[in-house]
Amino acid sequence: MEVHQLQILRELGDLGSVRAVAEALFVTPSAVSQQLAVLQRGVDVPLTRKEGRTLVLTDAGRILADAGAAVIASLADARAAIGNYQNDADARVTLAGFHSVGQSLFAPLLARLNAGGGPQALLSDEDVAQHDFPALTSRYDLVLAHRMDHTPPWPRNQVAVIPLAYEPLDIAVPIGHRLAGRRTVEPADLVGERWAVSREGYSPADILGAIAAVSGGAPEIVHRINDYATVAELVATGNVLGVIPRYTAGASVGVGVVLLPLEGIANRRRIDLLARPESMRRLSVQRVAEALRETMAERAAN
Repeated sequence: MEVHQLQILRELGDLGSVRAVAEALFVTPSAVSQQLAVLQRGVDVPLTRKEGRTLVLTDAGRILADAGAAVIASLADARAAIGNYQNDADARVTLAGFHSVGQSLFAPLLARLNAGGGPQALLSDEDVAQHDFPALTSRYDLVLAHRMDHTPPWPRNQVAVIPLAYEPLDIAVPIGHRLAGRRTVEPADLVGERWAVSREGYSPADILGAIAAVSGGAPEIVHRINDYATVAELVATGNVLGVIPRYTAGASVGVGVVLLPLEGIANRRRIDLLARPESMRRLSVQRVAEALRETMAERAAN
């Protein structure tokens, strides 16, 4: 049995005729009769009987109509509760981000939310490969994700996508390196270098793969490190080069390292905010998303 069928049965008990029910529900009398017939086929006892030309409820029909009224009232309460939840601007919001974006954005985001009396954000870091970000939306309201242009786009039939930044990845060289005084570098300049770079499936490894494809020289990867602060420290020793995102990890570079813009290949990654569509209907989630957009814009401008 369906809720709308229970509502029709209830209205028949209250209004006393099929025609009155049809007028109250803005449907035809035949539609009312059809739904009552479908409801009747689902139970073993008669729900209605004829009294002259009028259709009235049996005792069983009245019992079911009363039970249906309780169901309808509970559903109304549930809809109201959901409405209140969606419209609560201060409800908690869970947010996950990859490591470098968390180091860069989490603290200023909380400061912005606190200053504006915004909702409480519960933060987590998730170090996953690019293709695993959409699945995190099942566990978090919002997910900060990154991907390179040449990788598959986010599945927009599953997640809402809010673009935040288009971030360059720079080449990190020791301050005494032969390239340190250059304004930019190209793939051909990097042939024969040793590298500290991320694991496969992450943006720096993608960039290094593109460098190798364009230059024709296979890179010598010495260290597989996902933490950019550690990569910067290794570069500062003078033994390796690194690939470091400009906005979200550039601040981790110490005085012994120079970041050089890379030309000649696509070297930018998209930083996007992912969420399930139903999450984006919540006012508190919308407020955190807007605060993230503003925080990232400030970071990219510095």
